[in-house]
Amino acid sequence: QVQLAESGGGLVQAGGSLRLSCAASGRTFSSFAMGWFRQAPGKAREFVAAISWSGDTKYYAESVKGRFTISRDNAKTTVALQMNSLKPEDTAVYYCAVRAKPAGTSVASEYAYWGQGTQVTVSP
Repeated sequence: QVQLAESGGGLVQAGGSLRLSCAASGRTFSSFAMGWFRQAPGKAREFVAAISWSGDTKYYAESVKGRFTISRDNAKTTVALQMNSLKPEDTAVYYCAVRAKPAGTSVASEYAYWGQGTQVTVSP
């Protein structure tokens, strides 16, 4: 099993910034992609960003392009999501996920392991 622990959520005013982090532990694969998804109240879970095992390839949802940046550390077991210029519509529970393949993807069903989520609330 892979355990994922997210941190960094909170309350911020519109236009502000937050940085989310997610640390993976437990069983490790030879290479794995990591991603962020979010779910707002009453809405389906949606893709936010993903990063490949090497860190060279990154994917973003159109709604966050230019505002959010995904990165992972040299040990490749921690992924971060820097969120700038936050909007009220970014309010959601944000989930970190691990895919047991080196390439990232926006497809949620491709990710085998999920964190518990961290709340991000952006006030107008």
